[in-house]
Amino acid sequence: MSDEAEMNQGTVLGIDIGGTKMAAALVSADGTIGTGDRILTPPGGADEVFAALAELIERVRGDATPLAVGIGSAGPLDQEHGLVSPVNITGWRNFPLVERVRAMAGDVPVTLGVDGHCFALGEFWTGAGRDVDTLLGIVVSTGVGGGLVVDGRPMIGQSGNAAHIGHMVVDQDGEACACGSYGCVEAYASGPRMVARAKRRGWRADEDVDAAVLAADAASGDELALAIFDDGAQALAAGIVATAVTVDLTTVVIGGGVAKAGPVLFDPVQAWVKRLAQLPFVADLTVEPAQLANAGLLGAAHQAWSTLP
Repeated sequence: MSDEAEMNQGTVLGIDIGGTKMAAALVSADGTIGTGDRILTPPGGADEVFAALAELIERVRGDATPLAVGIGSAGPLDQEHGLVSPVNITGWRNFPLVERVRAMAGDVPVTLGVDGHCFALGEFWTGAGRDVDTLLGIVVSTGVGGGLVVDGRPMIGQSGNAAHIGHMVVDQDGEACACGSYGCVEAYASGPRMVARAKRRGWRADEDVDAAVLAADAASGDELALAIFDDGAQALAAGIVATAVTVDLTTVVIGGGVAKAGPVLFDPVQAWVKRLAQLPFVADLTVEPAQLANAGLLGAAHQAWSTLP
């Protein structure tokens, strides 16, 4: 047996599904990642999107038989019935994801959680939150997701959709959001929305560019790019402080593609948090970058391990 095949024995399958990419890996009980891979989330209808995920799962699983499967998916979702309706995967509406994955995985437990919850749980397990009991995890990417770990346990809510910080309204008269509301954190802080706002104000209007380019321009001192990141940071900070005063927490971890912008994002977020967090019990609120490249995947795997004796 090869070293890789041996590593994959006694593992669970973790799956992380977002609007930009899908990832899967075999994960051991201590959080070690074995065989894994990722793909871009394809456009198309429900079956086309799932076919790409199924191919990824089969490629990662190989000859291994996972003990359980944990899925973290962009939301919202219906945890009780295993259905997902990700805002940024339009082909899936009330899609029976758990049923379809279980049909592939065989007679093993299959768990489903919001990707933001899994991100928070992954960072709590082996990342930036491993030394705290309570934290808010935020993923800033195609959308803005969130998850809470409170007193060492994930707080998922009655429907499984708690801590959907991206759809917390921070400006009642604000921009329309993909969820149907107005003034949501995601409408200001997600990568695509920041790029769209910058283009409307004349930044690289005729170019095919993304948030990474916007971040690079901001890091180079482009005043418009910096202003756009400041707007996004203010929205994030408002959501962070509102959550902190509600849940009574002091640790926030931010990851996702947009978080790779580094100080361009974190400096204004920290400045706005300091400005908005005025109550004494959140005066020490800290915002840290994620430590893990695969936090969502690890959190999904942690969910799977929790179903086993």
